[in-house]
Amino acid sequence: MAALRTRVFVEEQGVPPEIELDERDATAVHVHARDDAGRVVATGRLLLPDDGGTTASLGRMAADASARGRGYGAAVLAELHRQAVLGGMTAIELHAQLTARGFYERAGYTAVGDEYLEAGIAHVTMRRELP
Repeated sequence: MAALRTRVFVEEQGVPPEIELDERDATAVHVHARDDAGRVVATGRLLLPDDGGTTASLGRMAADASARGRGYGAAVLAELHRQAVLGGMTAIELHAQLTARGFYERAGYTAVGDEYLEAGIAHVTMRRELP
């Protein structure tokens, strides 16, 4: 999963490597999808709040260029939603790159707030209530 994230965020998008992998990886719920050859082609992580809150944070969603548009990211997102519900969460927030905004809107997310730069890339915060 780390190799895929490095390829997508660091190599493709120019995110500094020191901010891509962080200490929160150790406690996050990680989900990934594999292609027919067994390669990890999509991944994401879920951070459950440690303050007793019920809003989780989703991030580090990445899909290999060869797998984009083929449903792997949607499958990872659905499993992250399931894991959040199992963890007692009632909502999820994320920082979406503007290029991925439509992907998240199709999954039930709504933009909250204005656009901003994060790691030099335009983002918007999005939120989805969970059942």
